[in-house]
Amino acid sequence: MKYDFDEVVPRRGTDSYKWDTPSRPDVLPMWVADMDFRTAPPVIEALRRRVEHGIFGYVRVPQAYYDAVAGWFERRHGWQIRREWIVYTTGVVPALSAVIQALTVPGDKVLVQSPVYNCFFSSIRNSGCTLADSPLLYRDGRYAMDFDDLDRKTADPAVKLMLLCNPHNPAGRVWSREELLEVLRICVKNGVFVVSDEIHGELVFPGFRYTPFASLSEEALVNSVTCVSPSKAFNLAGIQIANIIAADEAVQKKIDKAINVNEVCDVNAFAAHALMAAYNEGEEWLDELIVYLHGNYRLLARFFASRLPGFSVLPLEGTYLAWIDCAASGRTGDDVARQLLDEEGLMVNAGSMYGETGKDFIRVNLACPRSVLQMGLDTLEKVLGGGRENAC
Repeated sequence: MKYDFDEVVPRRGTDSYKWDTPSRPDVLPMWVADMDFRTAPPVIEALRRRVEHGIFGYVRVPQAYYDAVAGWFERRHGWQIRREWIVYTTGVVPALSAVIQALTVPGDKVLVQSPVYNCFFSSIRNSGCTLADSPLLYRDGRYAMDFDDLDRKTADPAVKLMLLCNPHNPAGRVWSREELLEVLRICVKNGVFVVSDEIHGELVFPGFRYTPFASLSEEALVNSVTCVSPSKAFNLAGIQIANIIAADEAVQKKIDKAINVNEVCDVNAFAAHALMAAYNEGEEWLDELIVYLHGNYRLLARFFASRLPGFSVLPLEGTYLAWIDCAASGRTGDDVARQLLDEEGLMVNAGSMYGETGKDFIRVNLACPRSVLQMGLDTLEKVLGGGRENAC
């Protein structure tokens, strides 16, 4: 590999939310979704040049920014985006909240498919809306959409929006074109507008393909908005940049107003430069990152199969977040997460934070050097498997 993802970059003491939130200095954090890799070298160089200029005034986002976004999605995913469809903001969560506030009134229902990214719940609640849930079907160790239930739930006239997680966090599914077309058919039939969170769209493993929901057809384009960001793929969450893609002019005007009302209409002096470098020059780095992450997933899956067979690792099609079923162990995800933290200082996410349907699971962040991942696996075995010697 050209890029060294095995390098361990110390992060404790850097005001890292992931590493410096735990109160104990010995905690190994494999929870919140950011990576322990330096971002792509072209991004670092672009930010270095910007720092060396030394003046950090108010930012005007240049035309080259829009060209970078459009170029990336056309080149990488075959989706042609017009400059006028793009509304920039500080992050996907502020984007989701602004879209909900723009397209609903308090008391409306917003549908999700649990278990799902926990900020969906808070964005709905903070907008004064009510949650509607069409849980994913969990059968034979794999998730699928329950289209019959989705049809019933979206037929409720109070349901105005569906928040789609594509690819899905935490289930690890990369929805197929056929599955997304069925979502489109049901939502158009029932008059429900789709808001698609596609922040993990670049992190898809071999054999699977990310399909932007709005790219399905003209009908999909005008009946949805898409929230995207380089923050997950290029480890840029702290830079705070995201885009809302909205083709319908009336919808976009409502969103733009909500973005301004919520005061998330301005980005910092580094954001545009980081995005342009990532999208214009970071593709080779990203391709190697995906290979490395897939290797981490395979290592974890083999480890659990041989050393912790009472816990089931779900197939991971995309993201770097392993979703692990603890039910056969007779313990909830909350119990397992608490035991790992209390006994050995390993911090993972309890599945209940992603909804009641996630209560039997834990989520483990694999985006770290392989030596660090191995430390986490050894700790998992020590706590959950009786401390046998590692045979992997």
